[in-house]
Amino acid sequence: MIEVEVHQQLRAFLRDQGEPYWHHHLTMARLVARALRLGRSALIQAGAPSGYHGRYRLSYLMPLLIWQGPVVLVATEAVQQRLLMVEFPRLRQWIQTSKAIRTGDRFPADDFQGLLLTTPQAWLSDRLHSEGRFPSGIPTIMDGVDDLETWARQQLTTQLHPQDWDALMRTCPNQIELIRDTRVQLTRSIFQHPINPYDRYLIDPQEQEILEGLYRSLHENLLNPAELSGLPVSWQAFGQALRTDKQLLWAALIRNQGQFVLHASPVEVSANLQPIWLQQPIVLIGGTLDPETEAKTYRQQMGLGNLTCLKFSVDRQTELIQLYVPDRLPMPNTPQFQPVLMQEIRALLGATNTVNQGLTVVLVEDVPLKAQVGSMLAAEYGSRVQVEKTCLDDHGVLITGWSFWRQHQAVLPAPHLLIIATLPIPSLEDPLVAGRVAHHKQLRQDWFRLYLLPETLSELQRAIAPIRETQGVVALLDNRVNHRSYGQQVLAALSPSARINYIDASLFSHPEELKMRD
Repeated sequence: MIEVEVHQQLRAFLRDQGEPYWHHHLTMARLVARALRLGRSALIQAGAPSGYHGRYRLSYLMPLLIWQGPVVLVATEAVQQRLLMVEFPRLRQWIQTSKAIRTGDRFPADDFQGLLLTTPQAWLSDRLHSEGRFPSGIPTIMDGVDDLETWARQQLTTQLHPQDWDALMRTCPNQIELIRDTRVQLTRSIFQHPINPYDRYLIDPQEQEILEGLYRSLHENLLNPAELSGLPVSWQAFGQALRTDKQLLWAALIRNQGQFVLHASPVEVSANLQPIWLQQPIVLIGGTLDPETEAKTYRQQMGLGNLTCLKFSVDRQTELIQLYVPDRLPMPNTPQFQPVLMQEIRALLGATNTVNQGLTVVLVEDVPLKAQVGSMLAAEYGSRVQVEKTCLDDHGVLITGWSFWRQHQAVLPAPHLLIIATLPIPSLEDPLVAGRVAHHKQLRQDWFRLYLLPETLSELQRAIAPIRETQGVVALLDNRVNHRSYGQQVLAALSPSARINYIDASLFSHPEELKMRD
């Protein structure tokens, strides 16, 4: 059976290459091989970060190359480049396979029996919009599904850009005045929304009525009222979204130009994704997707039915972090929080300043606070301190928001100290978050447990993944961990960890000696 061959080949390869040992390589490889042989779908939580290096990838690459039939691997372009330049050449030399490997946004037309690499955008676009570029029934591996919901929502979002209004006027020259008046009304109304840090705003009922009125007038004057054909494609798609239930409508402002971009996307992607999982056996692989092995919440959000679920634990011996969670700090939403936060950051940096500890990362999501922290620390530590930059000193201090850290952590050195100012709970100031929360409230669902908390835990686990490589220190300065009911779930998400009560240089000089102090 393929499982036996994969196990033997991978074990021999790891021994020969002296690969950094990951305890679950062989187990995961056998599961992927079994899924290919039986055509059975699976969901794997690797526990390891699913970024650029993704040390678990050897576990699925070996069975993909040994498998005799065609197979599709869905991965980001960055991951594909690493596989093509590093992983595939040495694996193919080891197992001496002649299996063809291609990249593209569609399955080859000939009787292709090899491995096709494609992007999540190409594959999801085909599956969600029935474009016919990928045949059904071909076993598929999808890597990095921590971002699956984001990828799906991007594919399902329709947009109206400023140039689309010009295209509409060219298509409907007899309605130019109506189109211009509608655009002016929307511009005036949208720019009157109270400013928020995200510069995007939910479309209110009055603005939605203005849009619907435009479509009605166009239909009455130009088209069959039951049809959208005849309009530019972008207007057809947006009009369809307007007529669909459970859509989130919002405008993103281009403030310096006095313009806006309209967006429409489903509040939940599960209904759209559900049919595509039935079209082929698929193995979905991510880092940490759900606190539970069966991933009930994640499967519900992604429209996944019953499938084999496996969750690998983090190795306590090699990936244990030291966790500093002080008590009696002010809550983040109080005026006292900022000065105490600065005191804690200075103390943490001071404790490590005499040690060759490497990179320090300070995660601050609030935009004004991030700028203030950056300027204050730069005044004390000089050019070592950078705000959301990737060119850093060897012993630099990076001040960053969660999004920037998530996007760039794969290309930055693993930090030895990660300071988290506040938990990454999605902000209700973000209209998209508020819209999804309102949807859960409408259905009388526990919006915090079903939406905000899972998002928080996922973001937190991805953020600390690099520091497990150095067995460094995570300092969590959000006192809600100590005084809110969900605090224990946050601490469980950071496991395995060793709690410490204060930090000094010895923790970085001898990271294996955890200082447990009362």
